[in-house]
Amino acid sequence: MKQKALRAPSKTLAIIHETMSGLHKAGVLDRETMREFDASCLAPVEKLAPDDIKSLRERERISQPVFAHYLNVSKGTISKWERGEKTPDGASLKLLNLVKRKGLEGIM
Repeated sequence: MKQKALRAPSKTLAIIHETMSGLHKAGVLDRETMREFDASCLAPVEKLAPDDIKSLRERERISQPVFAHYLNVSKGTISKWERGEKTPDGASLKLLNLVKRKGLEGIM
């Protein structure tokens, strides 16, 4: 099974991941351990407050409908997130975290 490259959050972690992948390919590291290591390399997903979501959108200089299009949700959902009536979770929260770290380019 071919090991998929993982985008590590730092150069150091990328080097460690490359080494671990090599150990896995050589048969020294089992599949389960490699999966656990891959999971530990993922950036944490933090909850965002309504003001944080609005600030992200404003930082990117886009309207609620355009932001909704990027996140594949409705304009009403964005509005409810920004007013605190709903809370993003799952894939939407992951996408918001990517936008926070990398801008809209991170999800294009």
